Amino acid sequence: MLQLRIYTLRSAEALQQYATVHWARHLATFRKFGVSTEGVWTECRGDARRLVALIRYPEDVDPDELARSIMASPEFAADMAGFDVADITDVHTISVSPLKYEELSQ
Repeated sequence: MLQLRIYTLRSAEALQQYATVHWARHLATFRKFGVSTEGVWTECRGDARRLVALIRYPEDVDPDELARSIMASPEFAADMAGFDVADITDVHTISVSPLKYEELSQ
């Protein structure tokens, strides 16, 4: 299962810290739970405050339940050390499925 996760942060500075320090720490934590990160992007505008990540969850799990388990783990708490979670003002998730090229031409 693929999930697009869009995080809105309070400021461009908070986005920079979250993207370069804390999200980078999440990569190893996610792998421990069988979750892979397909890509992470930040919005390109000068006043950008959004981080977008494409996450792959194992097929046999509920992604929302697994995300809650990850966020409750000591590893995740360590990932977030030094970051004020109140600086994340919104998280939007969208489950997505890839289409095969043949399906696009029909």
